[in-house]
Amino acid sequence: MTILAIALAHAHTLLLAAGDDKTKSDGRTGSVIPGFSPSVPSVLQTPTGTILGWTAGVGLALAVLGGLSGWGCVAIGHNTERANLAARGKQAVVWSLISGVGIAVTSGLVTAFYTMATA
Repeated sequence: MTILAIALAHAHTLLLAAGDDKTKSDGRTGSVIPGFSPSVPSVLQTPTGTILGWTAGVGLALAVLGGLSGWGCVAIGHNTERANLAARGKQAVVWSLISGVGIAVTSGLVTAFYTMATA
């Protein structure tokens, strides 16, 4: 039952993220997620920027994979009454969230330091 609820919630999230591509009368688009195009300082648009981008992308992908496997462990642990597996799954979810926040904070700090160095 838990896996079904997760699958339905994920499908609902995808539908919300897809939204409606039609432009409304006030100029807004129908998508729930706002359009955002980040810009980085000119110094970061070098091989250093490429390395930082790949590192952040791979790190976030691994954090998402860890979170998904953690939720899987929680579901299996609860359904088979293995409390230890469910507890480890909950820890995996928490640590994947912490690692995602850590990557975001580090990325912001690196961008801030490069911006201060060029000013």
